[in-house]
Amino acid sequence: MGKNKISIGHLSTCYHSNFILMQDKNLKSQLNVEIDWHIFGTGPEMVKAFKNNELDIGYIGLPPAIIGIEQGVPIKCVAGGHVEGTIMCAKMKYKDDVQLDNNVRKVMSQFKGSAIGVPAKGSIHDAILNYYIDKYNLKDEIEIINYKQPELIALDMKRNKLEGGVGTPCLAVFASTLLESHLIIRADNLWDNNPSYGVFFHENLIKENPGLVLGFLSLHKKSATLLRESPDVAARLIADTVEMTTAEYVKAVLKISPKYCIALSEGYVKSTMEFVKALHRLGYIKRALDIEDIFEFGFVKKVHPEPHHYVLN
Repeated sequence: MGKNKISIGHLSTCYHSNFILMQDKNLKSQLNVEIDWHIFGTGPEMVKAFKNNELDIGYIGLPPAIIGIEQGVPIKCVAGGHVEGTIMCAKMKYKDDVQLDNNVRKVMSQFKGSAIGVPAKGSIHDAILNYYIDKYNLKDEIEIINYKQPELIALDMKRNKLEGGVGTPCLAVFASTLLESHLIIRADNLWDNNPSYGVFFHENLIKENPGLVLGFLSLHKKSATLLRESPDVAARLIADTVEMTTAEYVKAVLKISPKYCIALSEGYVKSTMEFVKALHRLGYIKRALDIEDIFEFGFVKKVHPEPHHYVLN
């Protein structure tokens, strides 16, 4: 870490704005700093890097960040990026939410006696899945297997170790390339307005270089706008950045959950605080956090003063 170089953590999730920024050859000159990009398998791993002062900025789902903040990790969410980025996919023999009257309990109950894969303990997907398993008293009837790499979930579905998986839209598209599978709980039916990721800054960077925070958010906003308004163009740029990915593959992912914006909207914040309650009840955190423990609103209000874009036209 330092004023002349920043370290940015990201996941393999192809619709996060970092994959557009990473191919921008002018990024260094626009921010006037050297940038080191670091990929992580899961959000909890990125939180550990923040704790060890190895990162300045990170693209993280809110639950692992909340868990880290409760444990003393000095980070703040300064911007959003996307909502409703968790889905459930399964083999073709299982009925989807439309067939089962949009009833999540009925969908989940199909998996009694089977195993469902989900990313690492404490990830947003893990928190959502465990919320429903607890809510519908399915803990003793469905096995949950956590994975350090979300791509392994699809591979184990193909190997018949798993019957379904909960994760990002990328998981659903990847699984469909390996086996006969389909989306059984849509992104907008699993957890309303769930903040699939936010942009977190180390508190030291916020205090020492607020101008850099504003500059980064301006570029983040341009990328989010491109994802929302020109998904074909965004897909080509992302495919150029991510190895072994095609524009058609990325377009399929973007289509599943197209709510891209950087605002910290009322719905985004309210959903985050619902996660705080759920994480506290499930034992992931020992105390409930307040809004000010998690968010720093001042920067994004300057960069994105207009209404949010999380509601589709």
